Amino acid sequence: MTAPSFSVSDSSRDPIIALDGVRLNLRSGAGEVNILRGIDLVVPAGESISIVGPSGAGKSSLMMLMAGLERATGGTVRVAGHDLGRMSEDQLALFRRAHVGIVFQAFRLVPTMTALENVAIPLELAGAADAFDRAAEGLQAVGLGHRTSHYPEQLSGGEQQRVALARAFVAGPSLLLADEPTGNLDGHTGEQVIELMFDLKRRFGTTLVLITHDLDLARRCQRTIHLADGRIVADETEGVTNLATAGS
Repeated sequence: MTAPSFSVSDSSRDPIIALDGVRLNLRSGAGEVNILRGIDLVVPAGESISIVGPSGAGKSSLMMLMAGLERATGGTVRVAGHDLGRMSEDQLALFRRAHVGIVFQAFRLVPTMTALENVAIPLELAGAADAFDRAAEGLQAVGLGHRTSHYPEQLSGGEQQRVALARAFVAGPSLLLADEPTGNLDGHTGEQVIELMFDLKRRFGTTLVLITHDLDLARRCQRTIHLADGRIVADETEGVTNLATAGS
């Protein structure tokens, strides 16, 4: 598989993610719901971490905060040197374009666009003159150089997720957020996608945050964060588990 000309931002000594006392409260018909209850987390650049926990623990909400797609109710969210709580919506959009790639369980490809056009989206938004050349290289890198003109409905689930991976990596993000990326795939296809994702992460030095229910998959990351009831209850690094003290 030919390596594409992705250019990931240089890693620095500063953490790429620094969360301090992060809280998220949402209103519902039944009143205010506490989603995250004081999250402290530091992730060095280039690290791979997984976030695990039962449904409703706050995993996806935490990822949304890291992406600047949700605003914290309290605390500080710093990603790639930016205080996301101090940024406007337009600034957050530019931040994501420059620093963040996202892969979802449901692929989220544009159905009326070809694989090539889907991968080129972030490059076109950035005004890259060579958007389609780089998108073609990205598809080649995930083994889909022969599927550039195919629409999502003409691709298998595994192929659609590989297109989504190419789109996430093509602009050279320093941070990749993956939310249950194999949830809609069979076991064999899911394994192929995961191997590809970790391969791209290693080759381009991207920081990976992976949300999953699969503990075996989670432990392929350098570090596993266990969430429960909106709190970090354990931080497992290379087989050593540190239990967290629950906040108030």
